[in-house]
Amino acid sequence: MNEALISPFIINHPTAVQTSLYSYRAQLSRFDPSGRFVGVGTFDGTAYIYDMDTKAAVRTLDGHVKNITSLDWSRHSRYVLTSSKDWNVIVWDLSLTCDPPQRFATIRLDAPVSSASFHPRNSQIVLALTSTGEVYLQDLRPSYRERFELCEPQEEGEDEEHSRRAAMTVARFDPSGKHIFIGTSSGHILVFNTRTRVMVGRHKVSGAGGMKGFEFAKSGRRLLTNSSDRTLRQFNLPTYPRPGEGILETELEPTHRFNDPITKTAWNAMSYSPDGEWLAGGSADPASHKIYIWDISNDGQFTTALDGGRDSLLHLHWHPSKSSIVSTALHGNIFIWHSPNPERWGAFAGGFEEVDENVEYEEKEDEFDVVRPFGLLSTRVYLLNASAGG
Repeated sequence: MNEALISPFIINHPTAVQTSLYSYRAQLSRFDPSGRFVGVGTFDGTAYIYDMDTKAAVRTLDGHVKNITSLDWSRHSRYVLTSSKDWNVIVWDLSLTCDPPQRFATIRLDAPVSSASFHPRNSQIVLALTSTGEVYLQDLRPSYRERFELCEPQEEGEDEEHSRRAAMTVARFDPSGKHIFIGTSSGHILVFNTRTRVMVGRHKVSGAGGMKGFEFAKSGRRLLTNSSDRTLRQFNLPTYPRPGEGILETELEPTHRFNDPITKTAWNAMSYSPDGEWLAGGSADPASHKIYIWDISNDGQFTTALDGGRDSLLHLHWHPSKSSIVSTALHGNIFIWHSPNPERWGAFAGGFEEVDENVEYEEKEDEFDVVRPFGLLSTRVYLLNASAGG
């Protein structure tokens, strides 16, 4: 679309479904960093790559025997990572033209994998969380090939009988990749230095209960948590000490709380807009497909709720650069939400008049009749007569 025709007063959050895709038993979907492709993970263990220009599946990643629990893209969209309840994390190389795509690496863990993700700057470093509550940092570089378990350090003087920690339920890199944030079932947030794998921060979130999900604003200075008390909380993150300088232990106070005051619904997913000024929350209501939108720039005010029907929402993800959201429904529908942009033809052409609906124009009888000049016609007749006489 010509940007000169787009009104500057457009809404910056999605308002309607633009199109939909269908993938049998889809469980989650995620845009790649360019926004051109969408990766889809399914309950039967197969992942698909959809092209947003053609709306067709262009790659099929068939490597798991149980349902896919997470999907992530590398920084330049060359690699796709899938994790599954079959205890495996597979890294796929999409740069090769062979079909099916080749596996770049397979990581075998000791329990079903709840989630996995790439390091934001290095696609050969993978963070994985198992269903038994352990977090592993896997280095796939040939010179390292190591796996480290991230553990909360034991308190000084604490015996082994009382040193059992709460299970880890969430694990994410921050956008810079310098720190790893881990949420626990007791409502704590643990922060580790990625390079040294040493814990540098521990935060208590009062009243939150077990942590279910993390989301970062693009700047990395804001953290959003989803917890078992059905409330989304946004925090401004502090500056963490360097390794060896101690552990920052504070109680984080949220700058905003987001929830549904009427139904008190839980949340299956959440995602920031690219500029961090909007927040989308996917409702866990089993009888509806609802996406709640809040305006962060306006003190976190609730703006609207997008309704996608009665097929419950499983996952959502905001486009990396546009006002667009992809959401996944229970029975395989994948909705692409957008914000329709009205075109300003009046500004493009000064004499252009905009109308609300089509107007049928009645042509006059002689409006488009072609009238030849008499002088030109006389000249042509004279020339024809002269040539005939000569």
